[in-house]
Amino acid sequence: MRSSPNILRAVLGAVLIAVVVCSAACGSSPSARPSSDSVGAGPVSVSRVVDGDTIVVDLGGGHTDRVRFIGIDTPETKSPSKPVQCFGKAASSHTTELLSPGTEVRLERDVDERDQYGRLLAYVYRVSDGLFVNLELARDGFASLLTYPPNVAHESEFQAAVDDARSRQAGLWGQCGGPGRPASVGDP
Repeated sequence: MRSSPNILRAVLGAVLIAVVVCSAACGSSPSARPSSDSVGAGPVSVSRVVDGDTIVVDLGGGHTDRVRFIGIDTPETKSPSKPVQCFGKAASSHTTELLSPGTEVRLERDVDERDQYGRLLAYVYRVSDGLFVNLELARDGFASLLTYPPNVAHESEFQAAVDDARSRQAGLWGQCGGPGRPASVGDP
């Protein structure tokens, strides 16, 4: 019986080492850096815009997936728990202008593949001209900064774009005084 604690320590130590080695080999460590790999084998096409920061893409073969833009947040238009927010319809319209149905996009992932709602998380690039859509929405004043670590590869770029839009009173900053305000009659 005296050797039981020593055997238990040895077994627990071996298990801990195995977990650490497996985590490092599998790339699931908390400090894993974002991957620059594109999601899928190539460009996908936009099926529809859900709202300012969410689209549905056609993956081919009759398969679609919802994609949530990483790093930004546009005013709500479809949330079951929130009213339509000021500038929400304008943000949705602007995303539709940038990504009309059929537009080819490249999806780049960060650390987490999906959010709590099962949406694919991605940085979205328009294939025709390389436009970084997430950044463009922030730059044009249609989005605020929203980061969920560890998905922070472009956080400083988004922060600079949001700060610039706010200082210029562009988009929701001039029309609504900032994000999160309920829509009023006549809001864009």
